[in-house]
Amino acid sequence: MDETPPRLEIRNLRRCYDGRVVVDDVSLRVMPGQVTCLLGPSGCGKSTTLRMIAGVEMQDAGEIWVDGNLVCDTVTRVPPERRHIGLMFQDFALFPHLRVGENVAFGLEGDKAQKAARIEKLLNRVGMGRYVDAYPHELSGGEQQRVALARALAPRPRIMLMDEPFSGLDNRLRDGIRDETLDILREQDTAVLLVTHEPEEAMRMADEIALMRDGRIVQQGAPYNIYNAPADRDSVAFFSDINVIRGTVQGALVETPFGQFLAPGAMEGQAVEIVIRPQHIKIDFDRNGRGPHPTITDGAAARGIVQRARFMGSESLVEFRMDHDGSILKATVPNVFLPARGKPLWLMIRRDRCFIFPVGGRQRA
Repeated sequence: MDETPPRLEIRNLRRCYDGRVVVDDVSLRVMPGQVTCLLGPSGCGKSTTLRMIAGVEMQDAGEIWVDGNLVCDTVTRVPPERRHIGLMFQDFALFPHLRVGENVAFGLEGDKAQKAARIEKLLNRVGMGRYVDAYPHELSGGEQQRVALARALAPRPRIMLMDEPFSGLDNRLRDGIRDETLDILREQDTAVLLVTHEPEEAMRMADEIALMRDGRIVQQGAPYNIYNAPADRDSVAFFSDINVIRGTVQGALVETPFGQFLAPGAMEGQAVEIVIRPQHIKIDFDRNGRGPHPTITDGAAARGIVQRARFMGSESLVEFRMDHDGSILKATVPNVFLPARGKPLWLMIRRDRCFIFPVGGRQRA
């Protein structure tokens, strides 16, 4: 039996502006009912990629396929309105002079009765049925978002492209509306490609994340894998604060104040960085300043002096100036922990939670 083709597939997309490469050899696949997030900092090429897929901008190289059919390369181009692709943006883009029902009907085909039935069904599904005769300015931001979703779904798109669609909403509304939107899209078996610069949003929403930087996809996979097996130091730092301990490989080992670390694959004499997130710095409360006693899991302890402690709501963030080189390390501790400035404490690090990267290179396990 033939394998089901991806609902959306882009192959080696490239786009340049005035000789500057904005999107560089980008490829990805999105299956029906799957949510993929293009995640990356502002200016990395995410929105340009979406515009090329939608057909409002032409690529300089590469191909776009929908359900196994070529819709665009540098010779063939199916117009945007025939690609069966829906669009949702941050500003909702509702027509202010049209009522809610008229906004949803815009672009719908069929007779009057068919359109009315489709509008009623969609507005009821998004909880906006009673607002069919309201104007957009009479609605809250969350209500406008629901109308924009209904309008995007009305033509039954196979693919939904979403460019930061929830960033204009209050935090208290965002999670609920975001979850409702994705539930509806999955019910419709729609392939979703969503652009965001917020790692937490991508982790919450995506079945798969494509991490972009400087116009390229640097890593792609399930959120768990992207977070726990990052491609490089910048990938770790994009998802959280990091601590960096530097060293040099000698005999496949890196000597640090926290003990020795294996650096498989790194060359003898190569400079490396040991990267660890603040939540994996362990404060050794049982040591009481008696000095380091190495363990297999956590290595040796190193002493730091508290510089600052802040309560962040569900955890406390404590900054230490380390005795061995004066560097600053950050640790997070669950609940309230606010030691006084100047207090010495012994720190250990979770070796199984560290990432070791050759300077200027990719991860080494």
